[in-house]
Amino acid sequence: MKMDKLVEQRFDGLEQKADAILAAKQFYFRSDEGITYFKVDTPKFTAWATSVLSLLQRVFGEGSIHYRHFEETYRTDKNREYESSLQECKAILLAAKEDYLGGYLFNTRGLIQAEVFNDVLEQADELLKAGYKDPACVSAGVALETALKELCSRAGIVHGKLDRMNAELGKAGVYNMGMQKQITAWAERRNKAAHGDWAAYNPADVEDMIRGVTRLIAEYL
Repeated sequence: MKMDKLVEQRFDGLEQKADAILAAKQFYFRSDEGITYFKVDTPKFTAWATSVLSLLQRVFGEGSIHYRHFEETYRTDKNREYESSLQECKAILLAAKEDYLGGYLFNTRGLIQAEVFNDVLEQADELLKAGYKDPACVSAGVALETALKELCSRAGIVHGKLDRMNAELGKAGVYNMGMQKQITAWAERRNKAAHGDWAAYNPADVEDMIRGVTRLIAEYL
């Protein structure tokens, strides 16, 4: 089962647990203004909140607004036995779930991936400028293969050898036949560099590969 599906199921399960705790609420008291207050099972609320914090930490990170808002709301609440306290925490969980399903994490992951790709491609460019065309070609090949793996993950395609991933991505319509053929050429160039067939390409070929992989990442990731 894909990790995204497991996370979605975990969100659903925690939402259902919150509903179950709320459904078992009991009368607490009625204020002088006639407002009725209910209380919930505090130990169950605590266990639920701990599970939510664990999920938000793993999915979004401790620095995320989702994690920080939930932790602050739960930790600073002195009246956790109140139904309203659980309702407020549940609202934060549902907001996090909505952002996750709407692609918030996907976009964050994409930004992180972009930074990694930029670092690798910049390294390849610097190597090429320094006269090291072969290591530059290998570095560009690493960026290419990593990009294809990410595209496969997004398309639900199993990772494998570069040529197979390229074929599957083309078949799935992620990119057209022209791009598929271009990737095949880049992969062949990378293989020649990795196996010491350094006379099979020149610095201009490597520069073209670096620029091409950069465009691929910018357009499809």
